[in-house]
Amino acid sequence: MKLGFVSAILDSSSFEEMIDTAASIGYECVEVACWPVEKASRRYAGVTHINIEELSDEKIESINQYCRQKNVSISALAYYPNPLTEDLDKRAEIVRHLNAMIEAAPKFHVDTITTFIGRIQNKTIEENLKIFQEVWTPIIQKAEKHKVRIAIENCPMLFDAGQWPGGQNLMTTPAIWRKAFSLIPSDYFGLNYDPSHFIWQNIDYIRPLYEFKDKIFHVHYKDIKIYPDKLKDAGTMAYPLEYMSPKLPGLGDVDWGKYVSALTDIGYDGYTCIEIEDKAFEGTKEKVLDSLKLSYRYMRQFII
Repeated sequence: MKLGFVSAILDSSSFEEMIDTAASIGYECVEVACWPVEKASRRYAGVTHINIEELSDEKIESINQYCRQKNVSISALAYYPNPLTEDLDKRAEIVRHLNAMIEAAPKFHVDTITTFIGRIQNKTIEENLKIFQEVWTPIIQKAEKHKVRIAIENCPMLFDAGQWPGGQNLMTTPAIWRKAFSLIPSDYFGLNYDPSHFIWQNIDYIRPLYEFKDKIFHVHYKDIKIYPDKLKDAGTMAYPLEYMSPKLPGLGDVDWGKYVSALTDIGYDGYTCIEIEDKAFEGTKEKVLDSLKLSYRYMRQFII
């Protein structure tokens, strides 16, 4: 396994500066944020370290050469919007960008795109599955053509009132995974597995690794801390951020030894990336760098 991080945490850095940071700490790879150049209100969204819309042969070679020079690989091209949004114009823009990423990935010797399925938050799972099949079938077919894997992160995208009631990503539980994989059966459609999202859903984050081992294309390391007193007061039907918080690996409730042990059980030897969304390490460049260094130091004990 190679150890890296999601580049969105370095939102004010250029691609080269981001790669320099990775190399200086010891990271072997990065999951590179490839959002369209636009403003985004959501934290860690809208970051563009590779601008897919303005690629030239010279720019592609420059990026590839810089990665070789610094000995840092690109684990995946990352873009996490809501492809099932009810805004059909916005949906078309998102799908177009995903298709452009699929075409671009092989040029960087990358075989994986990390993203969300999306969801219409006020429709049922069953209604969303029908829309998912319509929207995603041609995207996966294009991915198959270019031999690029689509790895869906299992984040519910449900944090506060803005995403209530159903969240903005359908691919959240093993039960839904089975349905989605049966609707679009493809070797190029799989998971970007993040155990933290199962913590607050009260789902076993170890057991699904064994059932879905052939669908795990990419792995995230992010922790979640549950605050028992807040949970007892607000209950599980509250907005999740009322009783939980994202943390650096080792500072929350995931048992990382058991998690990495299970990954070795199933023979996973691909890319693994730390995703940092810990508010305790925001506000200054120094805190952000500390978060990357601390996370590296903690996870390196499990990954050679």
